[in-house]
Amino acid sequence: MSDHVALPRTDRTAHPPRYLLHPLRPLARWIIRRRYRVVVHHAERVPAAGPVVLAANHAGVIDGPLLAIFAPRPVHALTKSEMFEGRLGGFLLRSGQVPLDRFRTDVAAVRSCLRVLRDGGVVGIFPEGRRGSGELERFHRGTAYFALAAGAPVVPVSMFGTREPGGSSGSLPRRGATLHLVVGRPVDVPHQPWPRTREQVGELSRSLWEHMRAELDAARRETGGILPGPLPLGELEPDPATGVGSPRTRTEPAPSTPPSTPLPPAPGSTIHTDGHEAARHEPGAP
Repeated sequence: MSDHVALPRTDRTAHPPRYLLHPLRPLARWIIRRRYRVVVHHAERVPAAGPVVLAANHAGVIDGPLLAIFAPRPVHALTKSEMFEGRLGGFLLRSGQVPLDRFRTDVAAVRSCLRVLRDGGVVGIFPEGRRGSGELERFHRGTAYFALAAGAPVVPVSMFGTREPGGSSGSLPRRGATLHLVVGRPVDVPHQPWPRTREQVGELSRSLWEHMRAELDAARRETGGILPGPLPLGELEPDPATGVGSPRTRTEPAPSTPPSTPLPPAPGSTIHTDGHEAARHEPGAP
């Protein structure tokens, strides 16, 4: 049976466009390196083939483009839907980036990313959900969901230098700045067939969160990189209060739902499938 008929089905979902993603990466690297010194560390840690979820911290407006352009393999990155307007929106779509509505379960985004992974491609995601300090103080469940649904390894990416200390949300680093992209140690995740439970997604999310924070600290020691701190007052964007919480809650017990018990309907967790499928309830989907 094809992976694309596994739930949620992706056999009727088109792969995101690739005709600008692949040929423009070398040119884009050349252009960016005329302004910044970009250093990619441990690129060999990204598997050369097969599905991969790249999960990065998020401090600056250029994080998404840097991940898509400088990752060892072409990346289809989840990008907030507000960016897909006008000419920029058209460019992002044609370069294979995936629009995400952060305030509801975005069925189209889920299927697009699963299509990429099931085709053996790379999906990029920012588990913090919005720009901030980049310290991974919060962690949404989408990373774990995609890894479980596709059986894809999760590879952390720690970014430094993409926003100056005290800089505004939309600010760029100064010309000549050094930007570090540090690829961390991958976490292999076995495929978990439907139904995936809140317990499974939550437990993996907590494990990935701890791993990414450890990799972030290791990358900071290796590079001497400095994160910019919180955004200026009033610039923090709204974002759904989902995920595994803040650092203060890292020792809380896991939810009590047994791993073998399918989840009941919950607001914001329904993936409606089509064709011969009924509505399915998937925890942790973006």
